[in-house]
Amino acid sequence: MTRHFAKYEGLGNDFVVIDAPEGEVTAQDAVLLCDRRHGVGADGVLVVAPSREHDATMRIFNADGSTPEMCGNGIRCVALHIASARGLDRAELMIKTDAGPRACFVERRGDRATVRVDMGVVRFVGDRVLDLDGAAMTVATADAGNPHAVLFGDFSEDAVGSLGPRISTDAAFPAGTNVEFAKVRGDAIDLVVWERGVGRTLACGTGACATAVVARAKGLVKSARVRVSLPGGDLEVEPGVPAGASTFMTGPATRVFRGETAVSVEP
Repeated sequence: MTRHFAKYEGLGNDFVVIDAPEGEVTAQDAVLLCDRRHGVGADGVLVVAPSREHDATMRIFNADGSTPEMCGNGIRCVALHIASARGLDRAELMIKTDAGPRACFVERRGDRATVRVDMGVVRFVGDRVLDLDGAAMTVATADAGNPHAVLFGDFSEDAVGSLGPRISTDAAFPAGTNVEFAKVRGDAIDLVVWERGVGRTLACGTGACATAVVARAKGLVKSARVRVSLPGGDLEVEPGVPAGASTFMTGPATRVFRGETAVSVEP
C-alpha cells in the first residue's frame, strides 16, 4: 500500500503530514513513518481530516505512536498545508485538535509561512516537588492543552539528557509530561525541551507557551511579548494576561518536500 504525504518542519521540529479520515493512519504506521532509517523520518505524524464545524481536524502521533493532545509547531505546519491546498497566501483557519479548536492566522510565501496561533488558555498550575532517587526537585507545572513541567536555571547537555526522561515518566505524571529547561535573559528565554513520546527536540511550541506563561506568572519576565529561543530557532509568545486570556504563539512553518511511501508494511 502506498500513501501520499508531505514533509513539513517548524524550527526543525519535523512532521509527516497526511490527508486522511481519522482511523486510516494507525500508531504502528506512525512509528514506521517516523523511523529515520527505515521510514520517511520525523518527530511525528499529523493526520489532517475533514471537519463539519471547522476548516480541518488535526490528529497527532508522536514518533513512538502515542497521541498527544496538542502540538504547537505541528499546528503551524497543518495551517500552512491547508492554506497551500486552497491556494491562499493569507488565511484565517480554525483547526480542531484534541485540546480544542485553535485559530491560525497564516501569511504564506510559497512553501513557507509565518503563522500566528491562538493557543487558548495556557495555565500555570503550580509548583510540585518531585522525589528523584531521594533528591527533591521543584518543577513548575503548566497546562497548554497538554502537560508540562518547567525548570528554571542553567542546565548542561548531560543534565537535560538525564533529567528529561526521568521527569517525563515520573509517577507524579501518570500520562507523562513534557519537560522544559529554561534560562531567563531579561524578557527573553533560552529553552530546551524533552518532549513526551519523542525525546529531545529542536523546538516545542506548546513548551514555549507553557514556559512563557509560567515565567510571566512568577514575575521572571514582564513583557507582553516574550522571545523564546529554542535550538531550532525563535518563537514569539504573548502570554495570556489577565489569567484566563488566550496565549498567542507566532513562528515559521516550511514544506520541505512531497512524496509517496509505503505504510503498514513489516520492516
